[in-house]
Amino acid sequence: MVLAVIVTLTIVRAQSGYTKVLIGTVGKQNLVSLVNATGQIRPKTYVNIGANAMGRVTNFYVAEGDHVKRGQVVATIENVQQEANVAAQQATIAAAQTDISSYIAAENTQEANLQHAQADLAQKKLDYDRAKSLYAAQVMSQQNFDAAKAAYDLDVASVAQARAALAQAKAQTASAEGHLKTQQASLKVQEDLLNRTIAVAPFDGIVTNEPVRVGEMVVTGIQNTEGSTLMTLADMSVITAEVKVDETDIVNVKLGQPADVTVDALPGKVFKGHVTEVGDQALLRSSGVSTSQATSGVEEAKDFKVVVTLDQPSNELRPGLSTTAKITTASKDDVLAIPIQALTMRDPKLLKNDQTHPQKADTVSAASSDQQQSQAIQGVFVVRKEKGKDRVHFVSVTTGITGATDIEVTGGLQPGDRIVTGTYRVLRDLKEGALVKQDTSLAAPTQTSSSR
Repeated sequence: MVLAVIVTLTIVRAQSGYTKVLIGTVGKQNLVSLVNATGQIRPKTYVNIGANAMGRVTNFYVAEGDHVKRGQVVATIENVQQEANVAAQQATIAAAQTDISSYIAAENTQEANLQHAQADLAQKKLDYDRAKSLYAAQVMSQQNFDAAKAAYDLDVASVAQARAALAQAKAQTASAEGHLKTQQASLKVQEDLLNRTIAVAPFDGIVTNEPVRVGEMVVTGIQNTEGSTLMTLADMSVITAEVKVDETDIVNVKLGQPADVTVDALPGKVFKGHVTEVGDQALLRSSGVSTSQATSGVEEAKDFKVVVTLDQPSNELRPGLSTTAKITTASKDDVLAIPIQALTMRDPKLLKNDQTHPQKADTVSAASSDQQQSQAIQGVFVVRKEKGKDRVHFVSVTTGITGATDIEVTGGLQPGDRIVTGTYRVLRDLKEGALVKQDTSLAAPTQTSSSR
């Protein structure tokens, strides 16, 4: 019993003055820097087919989930009046075309009359010229000469009359043709009004939503307002994941970066993609409204929209499915790396105080100002053997890319260096030059873990 007490006291004395820490060995590994973001599946191209006329829905020719082709009729709205207007206008045009035909026939008749009058005039001119010769030779009486001249003058008037009648017939034809063009333009208007009651697919796609039913009243109005949208059509040939990236990570996201996309509804499947759009407007996390449109001046967390286009779309994907994208913002092979939790911040002034006046250092640390904190440098505590004992020394380090659990070290450490990796509570209060001992109650890595 006495021996046990002596042994216990010996162990306690041996361990007094030591701080239990987790120790790891610096090594090289492959690092991948990822940005995680959540969002939903969206087609690159989709459209809300709205109502272009007011009335009741008479037919839906497709249902949600159906595939449609460009130009296919997908729905109709009651169009009795529009059809009647088109039919009436078509009848008016038919009558106008009949009138034009009659005017053309009259024009042809007047053309024939003119030709007949011109032929008569030619004959009367010959008779008149002969009469003038005979009358000059005094072999024709004055009476016969006057008759020949009168006949010639009458045919000249007849030709002028026939020309006027032909010009009038042509004018009537031109007027009728002008009225026909007006009627044809009116028909286009009526046909357009009729076509507004017939909804057609603008491109090949899939019907994703039908907010109204047959028999319900629809109205023309602002897009997405109730009663103005017949259905939503999505082009699923190009599928994207629209996600929101935290404002602290958006600076690392660039166009073209690869991403792994997972969908909650399809566990175990990973879709490869790449970043095709990076939003430049911050969105309020609570409302999703752009900060440029927000009226409130309250500070809150913000996100940025990022669009990831899938390289190989799947028929299993549907718009609106919840998704998570892991965007690879950087990757390096065989680089020096340490666990992120090994990094700590220290003020150079306090490090000096740690060596000379430990108690004063505690006081200064507790009362450190914002200005002192702004001068803090990042580094790690390196474990070195001194006189057979492990003692820590703060070493400033420069860092590179950050992986899931590790961070690249670009300066300050060498492979094989032993560093303090935890715990966080111990690192927060650890002093420069303190004696340390491996905490055997927790598993400590002998080498920093890989981020791949």
